[in-house]
Amino acid sequence: MIVYGRNPVRELLRGRRRHAVTHVVATESVSREPWLRAVPIELAAADAIERACGSSDHQGVCADAGPYPYAGAEEILAGPDSVIVALDELQDPHNLGAVARTAECAGASGVVICERRAAEVSPAVCKASAGAVEHLRIARVRNMVAFLERAQQVGFWCHGAASGGGVAYDAPDYSGGVVLVLGGEGRGLRRLVAERCDDLVSLPLMGQVGSLNVSAAAAVLMYEVLQQRARLDMET
Repeated sequence: MIVYGRNPVRELLRGRRRHAVTHVVATESVSREPWLRAVPIELAAADAIERACGSSDHQGVCADAGPYPYAGAEEILAGPDSVIVALDELQDPHNLGAVARTAECAGASGVVICERRAAEVSPAVCKASAGAVEHLRIARVRNMVAFLERAQQVGFWCHGAASGGGVAYDAPDYSGGVVLVLGGEGRGLRRLVAERCDDLVSLPLMGQVGSLNVSAAAAVLMYEVLQQRARLDMET
């Protein structure tokens, strides 16, 4: 996999894939950045870098890091108080990258995506996440319903986000193990996935537009969990 862009490559060289990097190409000006000084670099013109990575958004640098190392679902479920974001057939790479960025910043334990009919971790996702995917565990599962069932078996509560859901987004107790489940663009949660959730939460919409972008909804929910846990820590 070719990772491109300054933030994605910088985080790649700081993250768990740093030893897998085989090749870094940069323009002469970018090669002088402090975070690139310890790495062998091939100098190239901007148009050559664009051809290498297939995008004009390279910001003067790209790196070859090999395949993305997905985590196992059981690995992500290992922490009893973990916050996990499960994405049901999310297809837009930019949305996946944005969710991953927020999840990493909010301290989530990982993100779970579908193996089929869904975006995977790609160069575009790495760029959209600003390199967050290099520090965040991401698992791919064949069956999202089965994953949620397994999460419930080991003590997690699964909260699905759905327009018109019967529970206000700030009403659940988000202590302990939590899985926030969000659906794909346009369709939302599939019926069986929604039925597997312990409850369906909704966000208030005060304007004329009928829904939030999935990455925005995910951010609101993740930070509600963070705020609830911060208040609980202060009280104890």
